Amino acid sequence: MKNRKIHWSWLSLFLLVSGLSYAQDRVVETDTHRFVEIAEGVWHVTGTGSVFTMSNAMVLVGEFDTLVVDSHVTPAAARALLDSLPAITDKPVRYLVNSHYHFDHAHGNQAFPEGIDIIGHEFTRAKLSGDFGNVLEENTFKSFSDGVPATVANLERQVAAATDPTRKAMLQEQHRVQRDYMNAIQEVVPTPPNITLETKMTLFQVVTNGSREIQLLHFGRAHTGGDVVIYLPQEKVAFTGDMMLPGLAYMGDGHVDEWPDTLEGLKSLDFDVWLPGHGLAMRSKEPIDHFQAYLKDLWDKTTQMHSQGVSAEQAAQQIDMTNHSANYAQIRGPGVDPRAIRRIYQLLNN
Repeated sequence: MKNRKIHWSWLSLFLLVSGLSYAQDRVVETDTHRFVEIAEGVWHVTGTGSVFTMSNAMVLVGEFDTLVVDSHVTPAAARALLDSLPAITDKPVRYLVNSHYHFDHAHGNQAFPEGIDIIGHEFTRAKLSGDFGNVLEENTFKSFSDGVPATVANLERQVAAATDPTRKAMLQEQHRVQRDYMNAIQEVVPTPPNITLETKMTLFQVVTNGSREIQLLHFGRAHTGGDVVIYLPQEKVAFTGDMMLPGLAYMGDGHVDEWPDTLEGLKSLDFDVWLPGHGLAMRSKEPIDHFQAYLKDLWDKTTQMHSQGVSAEQAAQQIDMTNHSANYAQIRGPGVDPRAIRRIYQLLNN
């Protein structure tokens, strides 16, 4: 079967308070995916790079069934995830949860077999149903996807020009992955959740020692209008999607003025580990404070530019956020993602 090559390793030995007992994060890799077991039956899932997945996922394995959070960027990436699941479980998938509607987390929805319920926020359903227009024509999707053909063409030129065998092989692999991604985009049919929540939904999954409580929580608008945190109170784990990342999140559809308050809801949860939609598992709440400070500062500085009649494009070039560079290494001088500034201007103009 495709994607069934399995590699076993062990991560980070964590001593427990009980003394000699200990726990280990188990790692299982297939050709396309890397599964890290954060708690028993709780897996944080990232791509290995052989298939363009773009986003992370979470898999919850129970006694009789499996729940998956987020479906990656294309149906092809989602199929690779589904093909990899037998590496960690033989239990069938019962639910797919969308943390939000963005393409890199929900455009694999259609690949999940018929009969699997898809759960998401009401806003996520509305967006993927086309109630606000075709998401494939929105600026967010197009800004990330329209440049893929040029990336493929550029890699092809680099492959042709490469003389070092090692570098040539690396470029060829990058070209293959991006070419496959470019082709996979054409297959996407936005597929909405068929079960929705407004503020909270609780599921209970049978596990060997009883039941796992799975809380789906919407604390308010943030990265999108329908962000859902998947919270496991017994395991003290939260999957945050893109509402909270180790670095700066994309803000092109964000509610930057409301986002800091929404993050207060996340901070109110009792968790030891939070799993972001991009990046590695995090074991500190301190980055949440840093991001709240950044969002508030960006809103204030952008509001000032807006009130002075500065265009969004000019403001994106001029706004200086280097006072946050200690927390965000990518900040090296003035300038902010223009998509974030255009979005803030849009909110200010409404």
